[in-house]
Amino acid sequence: MPVLILFLVWCCLLMLFWPLALLALLLLPVIWLVALPLRLLGLAVAAAFALIKVVLFLPARLLGHRPNPA
Repeated sequence: MPVLILFLVWCCLLMLFWPLALLALLLLPVIWLVALPLRLLGLAVAAAFALIKVVLFLPARLLGHRPNPA
């Protein structure tokens, strides 16, 4: 659904101001390639925090503590 909305917005932009719409169409892959390493870095940081959480809570789990179901 968001892709359809994005396409409709782009079509409206194409009708109103076509040079900007074509520039956006050409720059979108470049922006995606620049953002990709940042997304991978975010994934790595989230994994590191998850590992730290598991290591810190390991002694409590070994002693038999179970988290309350929410």
